[in-house]
Amino acid sequence: MYEESYSDLLRYVRRRGHPSVVEDVVAETFAIAWKKRRTLPSEPRGWLFLTASNVLKIAHRGQARQLGIAIRSYEPDVGPDLDSDLDLIAAWRALSHIDQEVLALHFWEGLSDREGAQVLRCTRSAYAMRLTRAKHRLANSVRDRGLSVTAVTACLRVKEVAS
Repeated sequence: MYEESYSDLLRYVRRRGHPSVVEDVVAETFAIAWKKRRTLPSEPRGWLFLTASNVLKIAHRGQARQLGIAIRSYEPDVGPDLDSDLDLIAAWRALSHIDQEVLALHFWEGLSDREGAQVLRCTRSAYAMRLTRAKHRLANSVRDRGLSVTAVTACLRVKEVAS
């Protein structure tokens, strides 16, 4: 489980947490998994993401600013795509935090509907509905900025967008 999930979980926590707590959050998540190893679901990936999310919330309690589900920003390459990168960032920022989270779980973390629902603590159908609605809102935001929805969807699969 550790070998299969470590890099995905690390990436998940990096996108949501302050760099100073990332390694500790991942380590604590696996420590909890070890303690609960006899009662873990047969496919623990969603459980790990949910647990990491909870550990992050605990780590952030008491801090002056709430990082919550904010996605870490990336530095756009200076080049011909700079304007479209900036438009994509603006489209992303126009979304609610829950829309950003459900899209991030789908595109970046590659979670199934079942796993995403587990992370967001909702039913599978509720997760699927949230994902569909978030995709539509992103598509509308992207169209408003004159970008291609198809190109943006492809871009989301490989880039992290600032929040």
